Amino acid sequence: MQNQTKISALPGGHLRWPLLALGAVLLFNAVCTHGFFHIEVRDGRLFGSLLDILNRGAPVMLLSLGMTLVIATGGVDLSVGAVMAISGAVAAALIAPPPYSALSALDLHGSTVLVCIIALLVALCAGVWNGLLVAVLDIQPIVATLILMVAGRGVAQLLTNGQIITFKDAEFESIGGGFFLGVPFTITIVAMTAVLTGLLTRMSALGLYIEAIGNNPVASHYSGVNTRMVKTMAYAFCGLCAGMAGMIVTSDIRAADANNAGLYLELDAILAVVIGGTALTGGRFSLLGSLAGAILIQTLTTTILTRGISSQYTLVVKAAVIIAVCLLQAPKFRAMVLRLKGARA
Repeated sequence: MQNQTKISALPGGHLRWPLLALGAVLLFNAVCTHGFFHIEVRDGRLFGSLLDILNRGAPVMLLSLGMTLVIATGGVDLSVGAVMAISGAVAAALIAPPPYSALSALDLHGSTVLVCIIALLVALCAGVWNGLLVAVLDIQPIVATLILMVAGRGVAQLLTNGQIITFKDAEFESIGGGFFLGVPFTITIVAMTAVLTGLLTRMSALGLYIEAIGNNPVASHYSGVNTRMVKTMAYAFCGLCAGMAGMIVTSDIRAADANNAGLYLELDAILAVVIGGTALTGGRFSLLGSLAGAILIQTLTTTILTRGISSQYTLVVKAAVIIAVCLLQAPKFRAMVLRLKGARA
């Protein structure tokens, strides 16, 4: 058992399973889907199925980065989908002309940078709210974030007067539909966020504090770690990532849909983190693993749609693959398989 524990704790030990699953799905597409790996250049821009997977999976990848830090502290954030809706509603309400919303009176059409800053600040405040409920008031994370999960969509509907706000703004639309150095701009946003998050958590003591709190919050507190501040920062960052994801979705569809924006994406984000090897009980985390999990989920979705499988089976197929990856990550399951093989031999 000691050897198994050591093996599972090795750096990158959990990362190999989502990567193997992703490789298997990609291999299946290479054999069965014509032109799946084909990438072409049109007007100096890259197009292809692989880029489409990364582009469409960008919101979940952003959510998984923030969710990783929250889960590593031993918590969870169920409100990220609602925060996406709030962020998109704020941005659209600021851009769209009256009488869509009271925010339209500010007339920020064309001021894309200011619109993005305001929308991200609102999302950040939502994350801080969750953090204060969990860290300061000591409310269970699933209950604290469920409050905003339910109320957040109501807030988004109030911001849009219960309507689907459509708009035309070339600069803002470039967030979800533009290109940077030939690749979709959404991929650039995810890459920059992942690099900055990695530097913040691995080049400073913050990552160590997060893991320590997830492993033993009481011991961390008595060791001098400001557990309340670290937890609040984790939830605030998660809200910020949700805000970016919300703006990408809103920009992509050129509208703010408070009812459907980010709906159920919190579940995909949690699944991506778990697939990536971060335990729901907290402790050690892997940002690369979470990104790999998010890409695996989107690749599965794209593969299912490409193969023409009925939509009613989509969730079943995704669940089966995810269960398989999670079982392979479990040391007890692998040990049981080895014992069965030994007994048969």
